[in-house]
Amino acid sequence: MSEFLPFTRPYIDEAAIAAVGDVLRSGWITSGPKVQAFEKALSEYFGGRPVRTFNSGTCTMEIALRIAGIGPGDEVITTPISWVATANVILEVGATPVFADIDPITRNIDLDKVEAAITPKTRAIIPVDLSGLPVDRDRLYAIAAKHKLRVVEDAAQALGSQWNGKRIGSFGDFVSFSFQANKNLTTTEGGCLVLNDGDEARLAEKYRLQGVTRTGFDGMEVDVLGGKYNMTDVAAVIGLHQLPQLEAITERRHALAKHYFDTFGADFEKQAGTQLPVKDFANTNWHMFEIVLPEGVKRSDFMAKMKEQHNIGCGVHYPPIHLFQMYRQRGFREGMFPVAESVGRRIVTLPLFPCMSEADVARVAAAVRASLSI
Repeated sequence: MSEFLPFTRPYIDEAAIAAVGDVLRSGWITSGPKVQAFEKALSEYFGGRPVRTFNSGTCTMEIALRIAGIGPGDEVITTPISWVATANVILEVGATPVFADIDPITRNIDLDKVEAAITPKTRAIIPVDLSGLPVDRDRLYAIAAKHKLRVVEDAAQALGSQWNGKRIGSFGDFVSFSFQANKNLTTTEGGCLVLNDGDEARLAEKYRLQGVTRTGFDGMEVDVLGGKYNMTDVAAVIGLHQLPQLEAITERRHALAKHYFDTFGADFEKQAGTQLPVKDFANTNWHMFEIVLPEGVKRSDFMAKMKEQHNIGCGVHYPPIHLFQMYRQRGFREGMFPVAESVGRRIVTLPLFPCMSEADVARVAAAVRASLSI
């Protein structure tokens, strides 16, 4: 049997590995000069906007909500198809998550449903760029402006994506990115938050490290309740080495995604009853290549065939958040968001990462056909 092919594999080159060794030998391994350099490089990448780094792409969203003053009594609208963290951060600040169903084609939040879900208690929207495909930013911000809402973009998967020629993160309100292990740029774990001005950046710094402000040699004050969310120099130096490669990484992902479409062929969706991703090579960074299986195909059976018969790993991104027990206990149930529930039962992530070859893509496509018996 062929070598196991996972659905993703992080790429960290020898130069980055050597740089980590240098940091470890330097004696400064927590937040220090490498974090500052990484934040500066990210700010330049996003057109000069203030950027602060963190130890995850989850706390970034929570901190954005806190900076926006969102808490108990407030509602925040988001999608049911995302990593559960997207909704959990709303609960963390004491606010109420409100879900809006997804668009069946893009699998992103349906902005018509967002507008219908707005109430006098709504304070913010958290859209998600699933697989790196951007939500319509023009429509999103028109809705936010009309109803005076803050936007916390969960762009965890969208580093390197664009909207109408502008980099995601270079415009808009709060923009949160993840550098977790399977992201297009990784620091092993970590994330960053793009902010609007210096005041927000200074407040973000407080929230990421126990609310502390230092002055002079020995001055220290705490005036907000913060946490322990700072990035280390060990993580930051990996990001510093990966950021200059991001364009090449994105181009490689585009090439692999195009090869998937070419290999599956124009009639695949009709033949298989299977939905491929939106064929967008202008905006998306192709963080993932996800298909939606035909109705009646049990996803676990399909994934088992891919693994046991073809030695190929697949992922699930994501089960509907509102059907997890914790959210059921808050009154959510089956039938509330039918498109998300249908997609969430059938969505499968196929392998896509820069070190793959075109032959790997062809192998996956053939295995998909065989596993669907077509």
